[in-house]
Amino acid sequence: MNNQEANIDGQYQTFLVIWIALLISQVMFVVIIFIVRPELFQFDLSRPILGSDGDGEAGPVVVIGFAIAAVTAALLSFVFRRRSNERAIARQSVADLQSGLINALALCEVSSLLGLALAFMFSYQYFFLWIALGMIGMLLHFPKRADLAAASYKN
Repeated sequence: MNNQEANIDGQYQTFLVIWIALLISQVMFVVIIFIVRPELFQFDLSRPILGSDGDGEAGPVVVIGFAIAAVTAALLSFVFRRRSNERAIARQSVADLQSGLINALALCEVSSLLGLALAFMFSYQYFFLWIALGMIGMLLHFPKRADLAAASYKN
């Protein structure tokens, strides 16, 4: 194995560590909610999915607003990552590739944080949908060795 391939392997491992750490943070959100608000895990399917305006719960406007924000953040993560990858390949910059991955994962984490806010601020029982959206987005942003190789080698 030559020096360039060893360098790519090391950088790829760094990308994997970043990806795994941020994915584990999503799981930790669920654990924190379970410890602090275990009553949210006793699902009452008779409650409306859009919430209700009584007793400090999230109303439909809040839930829809949070949903729009979460989906927008998740979709923007793919746009930003694609642009960052294109820029990284054009500049032959692994740093651009890494910042694109981190930014994309952070945008996916926004949807999970919105779910966390719904759970803590509004005791909204369907908070897990937002966290699931964040996790799915992160899973789809799994680092690819081919992107790293394309940004590392001069064509």
